[in-house]
Amino acid sequence: MLRKIKNFGHLCLAIIANLWYGFPARKIKVIGITGTDGKTTTSHLTYEILKTAGKKVSLISTVYAIVANKEYDTGLHTTTPSCFLIQSLLKKAVDHGDEYFVLETTSHGLDQNRVYGINYNVGLITNITHEHLDYHKNYPAYLEAKVKLIKNSQTAFLNQDDQAFSLIKNKLKNKKFLTYGFKHQSDYHYDFKKILSGLSDFNNSNYLAAYSISRYLNLDETKIIQAIKNFHLPPGRLETVFDKKFKVIVDFAHTPNAISVLLQFLRPHTQGRIIHVFGSAGLRDASKRPLMGQASSKYSDFIILTEEDYRTEDPRQIALSVAQGIKKNVKYETILNREEAIKKALTIAKEKDVVVITGKAHEKSLCRGKIEYPWNDIEAVKRLTRDL
Repeated sequence: MLRKIKNFGHLCLAIIANLWYGFPARKIKVIGITGTDGKTTTSHLTYEILKTAGKKVSLISTVYAIVANKEYDTGLHTTTPSCFLIQSLLKKAVDHGDEYFVLETTSHGLDQNRVYGINYNVGLITNITHEHLDYHKNYPAYLEAKVKLIKNSQTAFLNQDDQAFSLIKNKLKNKKFLTYGFKHQSDYHYDFKKILSGLSDFNNSNYLAAYSISRYLNLDETKIIQAIKNFHLPPGRLETVFDKKFKVIVDFAHTPNAISVLLQFLRPHTQGRIIHVFGSAGLRDASKRPLMGQASSKYSDFIILTEEDYRTEDPRQIALSVAQGIKKNVKYETILNREEAIKKALTIAKEKDVVVITGKAHEKSLCRGKIEYPWNDIEAVKRLTRDL
């Protein structure tokens, strides 16, 4: 009941924000992208394709916003920004004469009415796996929140390879949608592994998502392929930060599915060991913690459990919960201080090993108790490997 009251409050604020800024979403083509994993990469690539095709376009993502050719920091542990910030940035894009606006949209933003008043020209779901059940309470409610984007989209795209495809489809009985995928007969299909070496399956799917939207918008295919070939993943997405005797890769993976697909991709490309450093956020979905441990132990040779925004929870208890899912034959250690955990991984790494650090990536702070401390995984690795 309390959440319903809060969400009604968010709705009232969103209506005021729309009125204040003159309903800017009605004057620009908004492309909404949601999903448990892959939405940031898909959003950034869609933005880059539109830009390469000569379109005036703005973007809001989890990493940052680029609106009217100006970059904005969207926050610390950011989700979809507040309704006033969204409407303000939409207005800036409209005033700049932009034709398109790519909006990475979270389940929280949808459920809390922060994107009320935005009728998406195009909406896409990358996938819906296990995440945010602390907030949504159960998977069906989480899925329902994501589907709101599709219901508010003129044209909808679904990933036919996603395990949730039939569940989403059943909720869209009176809604037409287009599909993309590799395993089934889909409306859009293009295997980018044929033109890009070393592309992972999950990014192949993200690239296809952006490609599908772009082809639907009748963009020139030559320009689309050009943008894809020149595309660099957003910060903290499969980012190799150190590559000498051993590698250090930083990635935002913070769900069981994301950890699984990341490590599964790295396993055949790793001649030595995979040393995985990660934790799980406090006051967030606790049910995923053992599943994260299980996913990591399926592909890792050694695991170091550490802190990840433990907030007011006991970080040792969080680590114990993750450890419950680790397979008995996989060695692990708990080092709660994140910097010390990374140091340990770098110390034990040998030639041809890969150290994988997940969960924080581009984020610029670490929440301990109720205080945000400056922290960035990428900068930390660069600093700690300076003399290696």
